[in-house]
Amino acid sequence: MQRWSRDQVLALAPDAPSRKAAQGVSAPGRWSSNGTTGLVVFGECRGSGSRPYLACVDLTEPAYRCSCPSRKFPCKHALGLLLLWSADGVPELAAAPQWVTEWMEGRAARAAKSTARLEAARAETRADATDGVSASPTDDVPPDTEGSAAAGTARPGRGGSGAGEAARPGAEGPGTSGVARSGMEGPGTGEVVRPGTEGPGSGGAASGVERAGGGGAGRAESVRHGRVAAGLGELERWLADQVRQGLAGAAEHDWEGLAKRLIDAQAPGVAGVVSRLARVRAEEGWPGRLLEEYALIDLLAVAYRRRAALPGPLAETVLIRTGFPVTREEVLAGPVVRDHWDVLGRRDEQQDRLTARRVWLRGRRTGRPALILSFAPQGQALDASLVTGTTIDADLTYYPGAAPLRALVATRHAILTPPLPDTPTPDTTPSLRPTSRATALEATPSQAESSGNAGLCAVPPGVAVDEALDEVARALAEDPWTESWPLVLAGAVPGRTEIGGLPWHPRSRDPWRLIAVSGGRPLTVAVEWTPQGLRPLTTWDDEGRAVILA
Repeated sequence: MQRWSRDQVLALAPDAPSRKAAQGVSAPGRWSSNGTTGLVVFGECRGSGSRPYLACVDLTEPAYRCSCPSRKFPCKHALGLLLLWSADGVPELAAAPQWVTEWMEGRAARAAKSTARLEAARAETRADATDGVSASPTDDVPPDTEGSAAAGTARPGRGGSGAGEAARPGAEGPGTSGVARSGMEGPGTGEVVRPGTEGPGSGGAASGVERAGGGGAGRAESVRHGRVAAGLGELERWLADQVRQGLAGAAEHDWEGLAKRLIDAQAPGVAGVVSRLARVRAEEGWPGRLLEEYALIDLLAVAYRRRAALPGPLAETVLIRTGFPVTREEVLAGPVVRDHWDVLGRRDEQQDRLTARRVWLRGRRTGRPALILSFAPQGQALDASLVTGTTIDADLTYYPGAAPLRALVATRHAILTPPLPDTPTPDTTPSLRPTSRATALEATPSQAESSGNAGLCAVPPGVAVDEALDEVARALAEDPWTESWPLVLAGAVPGRTEIGGLPWHPRSRDPWRLIAVSGGRPLTVAVEWTPQGLRPLTTWDDEGRAVILA
């Protein structure tokens, strides 16, 4: 496996103190023994106690284990070991110690059980779909214009973040992520889903049991739709008053009170958008931005009221944006998209008392973007299983919606690594080699062809600016509430305020590191599109190494 760069390793640190401490632990003298088999890096680090700390990292996820008492994942010892490995300071060994082998075997066993459970859930879903097709048409419930659970969508009552941009508390629990995992190790183990967890906002009035059906569940669903309709009706009247009276009178306490009333009306998705209006008020050029936000909120309220007349996927998006929950199990049981996914970059942001992490992926074959979201209380570790600049062979399942973007990593088959710059393939085109837990050997040509990765370049394929804008326009046409979208621009020359004619986000201007890598020459750069401008994520140097910008 190709070694990660120092940037890629330090980007895994949960916080700045961990990054600083890891650099001290990465000194060779701190490690009494260390080694790597190609799939796992391991070592014994001298600590303050009589026994050394046992640290190891499964490079195929990555996942981390250390015997130290730290609650951070990865801890400074795992990070220091990775820094030492990235600097070619860890020798190749034929076999790992027994404690490493036992840990790897346990992870493989849990991953196999997880895969079996997922396959069983998908088989049950397919069987239910078959039964639904063969059911009598008289069993269907006609849509109701105001409160029917079957209004305008085949999946009533569902929520989550189908289009994926609204990273809001309540979509998942603290410390959970879009990577399905068992929770046997720390965050970032990347294995299987722990069923039945949705986190803050999933219980009580917004519980996932509220969906169409007979008996109590159907009545609860109808009651909730009535409450949401009443709350959004009040919201429409409030917005009309705001526009009539003028934006200058907008005050933070007004938005806070409105958000609380929307929570009481069981519309947490809309409440989250309203509560963030105070940030817009503090920005430069806020009147235009605030009016845009008001227009989008009003559009969502009207769309909810008229959802029975909307196409199914768009009606699903409206329910999602309003705040109706969807369970992880339902998403994982849905259609699987297998591809070679480039990890384009990530961005952390504070939301109330939670930290949200967005990780952007893009498929090599399908060209589909994906957003993996994870949440954790401030000060606790977030998922770190997706390393920026790597490419994984994985199955993704998308949340429902008109422009699906948010997804879960259901199964990881292999991590794909390019050959070293000084060992090109015979046709001089870098290819990606699969590396999995099963083998650290390079795939044969026939294996590479069968897995579809022959001839793929280490740098993800990009598009021209015009094509990128067309893609964003299609996404907005399908989901007008889209707040961000990942793009890979090819042949673009970055400047201080724009790239390829597209402006940088106000907080991303003067990207000096990107400009330095470019040196005035065109390059490939991964960016996050937002209505306020582009945010740089990652670029690649002449040797195909990822340079992290976010």
